[in-house]
Amino acid sequence: MNNSIIKGIGYHVPSQVVTNDDLSKIMDTSDEWIQTRSGIKERRWVKEDEAASHLAIEASKKAIMMANVSPEDIDLVVVGTISSDYFFPGVSAQLQAELGLDKIAAFDLKAACSGFVYSLSVADQFLKTGMYKTALVVGAEAQTKFINKSTEGRDIAVLFGDGAGAVILEPGDSHSGVLSTHLHCDGKDLKYLWMEGPGSSGACQINIDNIQQNPSHYEPHMNGKKVFQNAVVRFPEVIQEALDANDLSIDDVALVIPHQANLRIIQAVAKRMNVPVDKFYANLQRYGNTTAASIPIALCEAYNEGKISKGDIIILAAFGAGFTWASAAIKW
Repeated sequence: MNNSIIKGIGYHVPSQVVTNDDLSKIMDTSDEWIQTRSGIKERRWVKEDEAASHLAIEASKKAIMMANVSPEDIDLVVVGTISSDYFFPGVSAQLQAELGLDKIAAFDLKAACSGFVYSLSVADQFLKTGMYKTALVVGAEAQTKFINKSTEGRDIAVLFGDGAGAVILEPGDSHSGVLSTHLHCDGKDLKYLWMEGPGSSGACQINIDNIQQNPSHYEPHMNGKKVFQNAVVRFPEVIQEALDANDLSIDDVALVIPHQANLRIIQAVAKRMNVPVDKFYANLQRYGNTTAASIPIALCEAYNEGKISKGDIIILAAFGAGFTWASAAIKW
């Protein structure tokens, strides 16, 4: 069975840069407070007339160009996002229409910060069975449209940014490409990182009373301590799972590209695994937490910086709401 090869990559972020000092003007915070707790210096926010689909389209165009494929070659689109333009349909439908993709399968996948690795895994399985031949896989978020940009919501607001990253997958040989993927979920602690509404539960149905009486139900909430405690355990576990599945050691890996949530988490994971922190790529200081977009954006930047070469083993690893966590081992 052939592996899926990454033939093209691309990313796109909004033009609007929001620094920590900018945030200090609209909420009670400071550059020192934010950097000490997260490592983030700035992030990109979409403007009022921008949404997740706009970012996804631009990232996809770049990936398609690099892969040198035509729209008629693509027969599968999978988009990881929790901030689609509309409650339904998903961003995948907008990509199909905007890019002129004909008679394809297209759907969104909602696994929060693990969304890109989940989407990559799903597309990889479809290609391995031969059901589809060329897949466009996207992580895209305009999460800042949902955050409370005030002192009350600062624990979330200072962390998030917007962006999109995309890859083109095609079947290749059995010695390179996506070697394995590993997906997990444990929902018992879902309320430590969640956005309650809108939803079909009583308190979150869309009506005037609910919105007026429970406005905080319609914005993300996080127990940062619990998220940190879980993340620093699950990241090493799922990275090791990818290594074991392919008879590799961490010394065989050129680069680990983790979800870009918090620099303290990345540092703690590196320490737990007893590896130099510079084996873990980080760009969150520039973009913040872009949820499902963070790994493909980081993958693109790492490649552009010359940190990934042909034949390198890289590990993608994610942890997010659900809780979900996931990894992918890839030979470039």
